[in-house]
Amino acid sequence: MAEFICRLGTPAGEVVTRTVEAAGVQEARVRLESEGFRVFSVAPPRTRGAAALTRGGRGGTQARVKAGDFLLFNQQLAALIRAGIPILQSIAMLRRRATSARLRSLLGDVEEKIRGGMALSAAFAAQGPVFPRIYTASILAGERSGALDDVLNRYNAYMRRGVEVRRKIRGALAYPIFLLCASGGMVTFLTLYVVPRMQRLFQGFNQNLPFITTVVVGISGWVAANIFWFGPLLLGLIAVLVFWTRTPAGQVFVDRVLLHVPIAGQLIRQLAIAQVTRSLSTLLAGGITLVESWEIAAESITNRELRARSSSILPLVREGRSFTESLETAGWIPPLALDMIGVGERSGSLREMLEEVATFYDAESEVRLEQLTTVLEPAILLVMGGVVITILLAIYLPIVQSISNVSTMR
Repeated sequence: MAEFICRLGTPAGEVVTRTVEAAGVQEARVRLESEGFRVFSVAPPRTRGAAALTRGGRGGTQARVKAGDFLLFNQQLAALIRAGIPILQSIAMLRRRATSARLRSLLGDVEEKIRGGMALSAAFAAQGPVFPRIYTASILAGERSGALDDVLNRYNAYMRRGVEVRRKIRGALAYPIFLLCASGGMVTFLTLYVVPRMQRLFQGFNQNLPFITTVVVGISGWVAANIFWFGPLLLGLIAVLVFWTRTPAGQVFVDRVLLHVPIAGQLIRQLAIAQVTRSLSTLLAGGITLVESWEIAAESITNRELRARSSSILPLVREGRSFTESLETAGWIPPLALDMIGVGERSGSLREMLEEVATFYDAESEVRLEQLTTVLEPAILLVMGGVVITILLAIYLPIVQSISNVSTMR
């Protein structure tokens, strides 16, 4: 007996999804019609759901919906489904109430596809990369199990944690970035405005300028004299560098370099292991197989170097090797995480242990993030403060020296 996902119209006019076991498509269709349903589509899960998720829909580079809007939508959708409101009616209601024009447009297309008999998971997957594969795969799991609201609640918990982590990272790095910009602005002001004007004053001194003053005045004078070509050249080089870092080769190079930065590299690894284990736990909880779950969860590894190292895991799992042994071949997963996952795999509680691993490394990453900001702020202050003090010394040393010479002559 094969399993089929069927899109049906009930006698009450509702559109529902049911999973039916039958020897073939025709047998499933005949049985459902005899029960009074209007059959819109009958297809194996792999055809309409998982295969669509593997292909990723239409493709393209469409921008995703904002995390806050997407989270609110899923919380409301789970509540409506739990209340017994049909999926099509729920999508229509949320489309009308959505504050995001982008989300309203996408939900409109999803609604049309559902009216045409497409399953909810396939309708979201058809939007291309706008919606994460873990989301469409979770919905597919909910359709298979008949517990869509529970699956959505698990995904909402997963998404809330991701939003919380990103918020903490942005909050922790906001002050160092502000400090760096403010210090850079001060150095630029001193170099291009203050020092050139002080240079005219120094020319009236009948004395040799200190070495530090000579160097700072020389650099400032050169920059001020060549700013009209040096400035555009510098901006052009920055633009080229930014463009290059957005290419596949540039992204891999940057990700590889970041892994070797003290503290930051360890933080990236901890965030990656927390993200991938939480994604995997969420998918396994929805009833998706380990192979399909890892295939989807591996996409949550944002560091491309770590993702490339993990490419050997899936073939080993498909060959029948233990999941823990396969993970070890990646070479970047911490031994403690491997030990915990191994215990969960041997005891039959892999999903629960993956959640424990994610929680543990979330806490570890918060500690590492605090260490990073604790080091960044004094480092920026030390470097930029040293540059500012050097410029100020270059300005005041000739003045102090001149006053001292006058006092000696008297």
